Amino acid sequence: MFPTSFDPALLAHLTPAEQAELDSLLHDPARPFWPLPGPQLMAYHSLAEIIGFGGSAGGGKSFLAIGKALTQHRKSMILRREATQLTGIIDDLTALLGKRDGYNGQDRIWRLPDGRQIEFGSAPNLGDEARYQGRPHDLLVFDEATNFLESQVRFLLGWLRTTIPGQRCQALLTFNPPTTQDGRWIKAFFAPWLDRKHPRPAQPGELRGFAMVGGKEIEVASGEPFMHAGETIKPMSRTFVPSRISDNPYLLGTGYMATLQALPEPLRSQMLHGDFEAGTEDDPWQVIPTAWVEAAQARWRRPDKLPPMDSLGVDVARGGRDSTVLARRHGMWFDEPLAHAGSATPDGPTVAGLCLAAKRDDAVIHVDVIGVGSAPYDFLREAGQQVVGVNVAEAATGADKSGRLRFKNLRSELVWRMREALDPANNTGIALPPSKQLLADLTAYTWSLSGSTIYVASREQIMERIGRSPDYGSAYVLALIDTPKRGLFPTRKPRGNYDPYANLR
Repeated sequence: MFPTSFDPALLAHLTPAEQAELDSLLHDPARPFWPLPGPQLMAYHSLAEIIGFGGSAGGGKSFLAIGKALTQHRKSMILRREATQLTGIIDDLTALLGKRDGYNGQDRIWRLPDGRQIEFGSAPNLGDEARYQGRPHDLLVFDEATNFLESQVRFLLGWLRTTIPGQRCQALLTFNPPTTQDGRWIKAFFAPWLDRKHPRPAQPGELRGFAMVGGKEIEVASGEPFMHAGETIKPMSRTFVPSRISDNPYLLGTGYMATLQALPEPLRSQMLHGDFEAGTEDDPWQVIPTAWVEAAQARWRRPDKLPPMDSLGVDVARGGRDSTVLARRHGMWFDEPLAHAGSATPDGPTVAGLCLAAKRDDAVIHVDVIGVGSAPYDFLREAGQQVVGVNVAEAATGADKSGRLRFKNLRSELVWRMREALDPANNTGIALPPSKQLLADLTAYTWSLSGSTIYVASREQIMERIGRSPDYGSAYVLALIDTPKRGLFPTRKPRGNYDPYANLR
């Protein structure tokens, strides 16, 4: 099991001599920081490798980051999404130290007399995180972590290491409840503490272990290394400590609480109470409202007997971090996704074989043929399968349900069809599997309107915004396409003499 963190309640059991010693430490000018009693102290002493800290505004998040860098770690990096946002943290550090000796504003590195080093960085755009590749730090701080892309955070966590014997390596993520969809990943990242529906909720400060297995993150029972597919996997411990403005005595008399109380809902609940369940607003140009997807997922139940499969949507991985995703549709009931790491689907025959294994009932296979998708399409066609190559860059021919709006391209039309299927007013009964990745992807689409023409953001534009390819969403959008099965027609094109998939049947 993971070791437990420091318990602040122990302070009540100190002897007078021990309390006097502690008081002397608190007033030691050589020690510029001591954590506030309560949540800040709990987070400061946590033994977790990844610490989440925050909730309401004014809980002392930035000072916790500074304090850990000054007292517990040797080589730290404090990151904000935008470089201009670092000014406040640098000013706070200046106030704490009383001077700026050792700070180089050119490279944003503060070198302290005792050899400690604090670097300040930013990653405003997807890919900027690569600037810090290969530069190990024993403390990584993501201040206002919900402003970062999840992919940026996970990438930089890979460089959390040290060469100093005995030095503990930790990451600190400070944040308030997300106010937009882009920050919702934090709730899944700290799900045992933040998701009220989690099957095994965790207490504040409790350590939980997480490991990446087969490209998917899972929660594990302990922090002990384990074997999987011949590989030794070491889980990383994670915790979350909630904080409130009431925990910070320095702000109680400033009127800041009154400012938070005056905020409109749901921002008031988020910032004053740290309520992660308070409403996260959709982007005003989000194609599919989050509530519509959640309603479709709430309807999902596996039937005793599946109706015939009508369509198989296939989104083929385009790169190392992408996944090849297969979506199976039975009427308006969609089965759980079949996802395969891009490294496991390196060529057309492999993807084609997965399609043949997944399809049932002469379902039509819909494949995105842009780029790498053309290879499995060719193999499936040669194998005599009813496969439709979907080029989403082609011109659209249809209109929206009202008949008034047209589409910039086929991609825009297909995504909009998913919106119309999920619209409660259309009463389609569509049921989607309760996949967090699918929810995130379907709610990532944004659109714009030029005259009477709808344009849905491209895959590349979405990747730039959310830091990954919407593979799950694309597969399910393709699966929604309603192509009549070939068996409905009187004639059938004969299969060629060569069948590369004969051994798969």
